[in-house]
Amino acid sequence: MKVLLLDGYNLIYRARYTRMNKGEYSTIFNFFRSVRPLIEKFDPDECYFVLEGRPKKRLEVSSDYKGQRVYHDKDNFNEQRREIIGIIKKYFPFKVARHEDYECDDVIGHLASVIHKEDNVTIISSDTDFIQSISETVEVYSPVKKEFLKKTEYDYVSWKALVGDNSDNILGFPRVGDKTAQKLLSNKQDFESFLLKEGNQRKFDQNVFMIKLHDLTLDENDIQYSLPETVSWEELKEIFINYSFNSIIGKEKSWLKYINTFSKLERNI
Repeated sequence: MKVLLLDGYNLIYRARYTRMNKGEYSTIFNFFRSVRPLIEKFDPDECYFVLEGRPKKRLEVSSDYKGQRVYHDKDNFNEQRREIIGIIKKYFPFKVARHEDYECDDVIGHLASVIHKEDNVTIISSDTDFIQSISETVEVYSPVKKEFLKKTEYDYVSWKALVGDNSDNILGFPRVGDKTAQKLLSNKQDFESFLLKEGNQRKFDQNVFMIKLHDLTLDENDIQYSLPETVSWEELKEIFINYSFNSIIGKEKSWLKYINTFSKLERNI
């Protein structure tokens, strides 16, 4: 079985900055215009749309986790995001998944490596943290670069624990960049000596905890799933008409092409 895991917020933020449409609801338009080609390209038997929860365990370790991020709603983004999620939940044959105490990345990792470990899984996200999930049955496709991410020759989590992650407010080690980190990881003795320096082991272990996808085995039953009981494409069309998404619904041929892309997934409802 082919399973597609969509990193929900990642795709919504990508739609926000694509700006293919300059209207008031450009994020909504860009999202629904871009999601169809992904389904067409990968032709999954099952598709998940995974949402964010609160990173409870990471915040317990570091209250500054992602604390440097600045958010704004100048383009009415929050309302558009809610509208996208609402439409997905009500009208699309996607299984929406979320755990209130874990990030989307953790849920996706669990779906890929545990729930669907016997299936062929494709993760759709531009987040390079998913490199750690790549295996014989799991691949990661970046919709930004339009290419599959490659597994690193070195341990990705250890490398990132050394260099840090500015986007998540995880500080790396002073004077340790990409090349230095790779060099340390290529020599076991040098790496062990590095960790023996005062405070390094503790800092490294904490960074690994923050970066590595968390194990949801004990919390698996608390993952929330939703799937529409039926799909009403006519109702969805009315919504798109109200938004004047003419390039999607303007011609009957283009509209039929749009909804037929998702017909295979309707079998799961």
